[in-house]
Amino acid sequence: MRPAASHGDQEIIDVLTGTAGAVGIDTSGWAVLTGAGMSTDSGVPDYRGPDAVPRQPMTIQTFLSHPDQRARYWARSWVGWPRMRSAQPNAGHLGLAQLPVAGIVTQNVDGLHQAAASEMGSESPVIDLHGSLDRVICLSQGHIFDRDWVQARLSELNPDFARLVGIDPIDVETAPDGDVELEETQNFVVVDCPRCGGILKPDVVYFGDSVPPSRLQEANRICQEARGIVVLGSSLAVLSGLRFVRAAAKESKPVVIVTDGPTRGDELADYRSISRVADFVADWALRGIQGGDDRLTL
Repeated sequence: MRPAASHGDQEIIDVLTGTAGAVGIDTSGWAVLTGAGMSTDSGVPDYRGPDAVPRQPMTIQTFLSHPDQRARYWARSWVGWPRMRSAQPNAGHLGLAQLPVAGIVTQNVDGLHQAAASEMGSESPVIDLHGSLDRVICLSQGHIFDRDWVQARLSELNPDFARLVGIDPIDVETAPDGDVELEETQNFVVVDCPRCGGILKPDVVYFGDSVPPSRLQEANRICQEARGIVVLGSSLAVLSGLRFVRAAAKESKPVVIVTDGPTRGDELADYRSISRVADFVADWALRGIQGGDDRLTL
């Protein structure tokens, strides 16, 4: 069921920019939590949006316990990585990177906030709560490898795979974790850690896994020091994101939620928008940067 907006977007942006009480432009101090809806305009699909195709994401238990499923994941990831790697920040990422927010805590693993920050020269911290697909970790010794290196090794070990399964890596539908739907993967050869022979896994938090304590601590610090929290494009379906909204509400800090579908935090929201995330953030940035200076770059 589509939720109702609690206020008009301009009213909400008045609150975010500090103009609701005629106290002048001030966009700083807000913590921002982003979900998959933040990246859909970049061609990265989500799991739970209104147009999402139902699918079962990989769990950490399955990845560790079933070599055939691990090979299946890597085969799908190998096919989907080129498209995921080519994704570019959208107007929402670029607009947010120009706002002096307290920090961005993202549930996404696509690295688009960092790409936008690099392009815009943003100094706001970005926490990859669930990790990043551009890194691969050895589960035995913790060695870290670049995803492009793993991609090249997978290509060397499986030179005819794309032809055999009849798929074009350039034209596939990826999931938010970078994989695609494939049926025949039993002959796909995976890459082990070149240093110790351990299992390699994308450095992301799978379903059933836990966010590393140090990462969670930094995300908590940003949210605790913030004046309030803005949720962009997240259904808050998993506790790792919902916890920040609950903590803000418990401390009577304002909660703003912007997404076009229902969320688990709707009852806690002081301000609720059902607009497209990229449009909302672009408007926020236009108002928030020097009171609407036309030098905003999107």
